[in-house]
Amino acid sequence: MQELKKLKGWVDPHDDLSQRLEGALEMARLLEGEPDESMQRELEREAEVLGGGVEAFELQAMLQGADDTRDALLTIHPGAGGTESQDWAEMLMRMYVRWAERHGFEVAVLDLLPGEEAGIKSVSIQIKGEYAYGYLKAEKGVHRLVRISPYDSQARRHTSFASVFVYPDIDDTIEIDIRDEDIRMDVFRASGAGGQHVNKTSSAVRLTHVPTNVVVSCQQERSQTKNRATAMKMLRAALYQRKLEEQEAARAVVEATKTDNSWGNQIRSYVFQPYTMVNDHRTEVKVGDVQRVMDGDLDAFIQAYLKRFGGKAA
Repeated sequence: MQELKKLKGWVDPHDDLSQRLEGALEMARLLEGEPDESMQRELEREAEVLGGGVEAFELQAMLQGADDTRDALLTIHPGAGGTESQDWAEMLMRMYVRWAERHGFEVAVLDLLPGEEAGIKSVSIQIKGEYAYGYLKAEKGVHRLVRISPYDSQARRHTSFASVFVYPDIDDTIEIDIRDEDIRMDVFRASGAGGQHVNKTSSAVRLTHVPTNVVVSCQQERSQTKNRATAMKMLRAALYQRKLEEQEAARAVVEATKTDNSWGNQIRSYVFQPYTMVNDHRTEVKVGDVQRVMDGDLDAFIQAYLKRFGGKAA
């Protein structure tokens, strides 16, 4: 059902765009033979809708990473600077919550450590919705704030940093699917104490998981059937641990992409004074209305990132 839903998410928008395009082309052909002002306006509106639909479909096509469809786990940590940086981290948290609400995503604050005077020392947020991680991976990096600090009695301009990191929300339940054809079973005589029966019958069982070459064996019971059942439990546990280690290794690779929470590493600058400007240093997208961005209007930055870097992870 999940795979069917995913495929429908591609087919339905494609079919809708194709039908609308065919209708628009038909109107254009009619206008060529018989100009009509009302139909011309309708065609212009339809062309605008088609343009937006094509752009949305293009962005979806860029979200082809293995984890892009997953929910997102977003963490924010302030850089050096005490209360000023902690306040900036809280402002970023509000910005992402507003962005999620704009897109109909569900938001849950999993962990929040408040600052002593103001702001936050850290926060972890879960953002649930289709393609949440695919979009939010564009936000991974250091964010820089330039403003006159409300915490400075001399009203001086301050530069603050906060780091944002985004993980795909992977279900903790790791399903271990062991196919019968992937298992090779060998039987042998048990060794050690146990009397004549244990030593003379092939009751011991060795299972080999061929794809991973994981081998387990059991000779505890006199019954081959019981030994096989125990060996299967051991094999599942071994494959489960292997899966955990693979996930930890993958997470370590992702962690290695983090950069220092300081000057020179920022992906985006938010300037409040002496002028207002939000500048993404990776794509050179600039937005003059900084308040609109802080209210969660991040789509211009996310779309530019996806268009430039495609479905690749940040």
